[in-house]
Parts: sequence; structure tokens; C-alpha cells
Amino acid sequence: MPQIIIYTDGAASGNPGRGGYGVVLTCGQYRKELSEGFKLTTNNRMELLAVIVGLEALKNLGSDVLVYSDSKYVVDAVEKHWLEGWIQKGFKGKKNSDLWMRFWRIYKRHNVKFNWVKGHDGIALNERCDFLATTAAQSPTNIDTGYENLQSDNNLAL
Repeated sequence: MPQIIIYTDGAASGNPGRGGYGVVLTCGQYRKELSEGFKLTTNNRMELLAVIVGLEALKNLGSDVLVYSDSKYVVDAVEKHWLEGWIQKGFKGKKNSDLWMRFWRIYKRHNVKFNWVKGHDGIALNERCDFLATTAAQSPTNIDTGYENLQSDNNLAL
């Protein structure tokens, strides 16, 4: 089975604010683009959600995957094994645990490696993901329930 390459990007207009993600999956001659916009979210959530959606789009378990992301938050959490420590500690004091748990479930089903790329550096597929993410953020139609529920819970605690 050939290697699958996934480029991802997330965007938020305001942080928090309207947000979106963009994903480009390639495998040999095949290419698929995914994007979605959310009414209220954060940039880090969109960066992570882009990777999740890309991995969830894969049809074959155990795929060899190379993910390109300009998010140090996502790449370092995985490649430096911070995520494993966060899981062991029950995500105590960590944001986005809902997405990290969703990521972990799909990540373990494939052979995934990450490669950090500098954003806005002329890398064609990273630039395409940026365009998809920012376009989706301009006219969001979805609700990031994980983020908005957390905000509601925090407001109730005040």
C-alpha cells in the first residue's frame, strides 16, 4: 500500500472566533480536499481537527501516513510524546482534551509520522490548506460543540 500524505492547516479569525480547517490528502495520483468552518473556536482546535479529519478519512487501517502541519502545538505534542503524558495525567490542566482523545483513537489505527513545515513559506499544498481553512472560517456553518460546551461550563462556574 503506498504512503498517504496529508497536509493540514487550521485558522481562526479572532482567537477565539470564527474558524476553519483545511486538509489535502494525496496518495499516488489521487487527491482529496476537505474543509469546514465553525462559528466559535480557536486556532489550535482547528489545527488539531484538521489532522483528525484527515486521518478519519482514510479507508484502510494500518496505513502509512505522513502528516505535514505548520502547527508546533500538534506536531510537538505527538513527536515529543507530550500527548502520552497528558493522557496518563487525565489531561489535567490541558486544553482540547476532547479533540486529543479523538485524535489518539484514530492515530493508533495507522502508522503516522509528522513533519513540521513553516507556514506561509510557499509550500504549495500547505498554502492550499491555508486557503481552504481561511475560506471555511469566513462563512462558518458548524458549531464546535466541544469548545462551546466548555465555555458554557466555565461561565456557569463563575
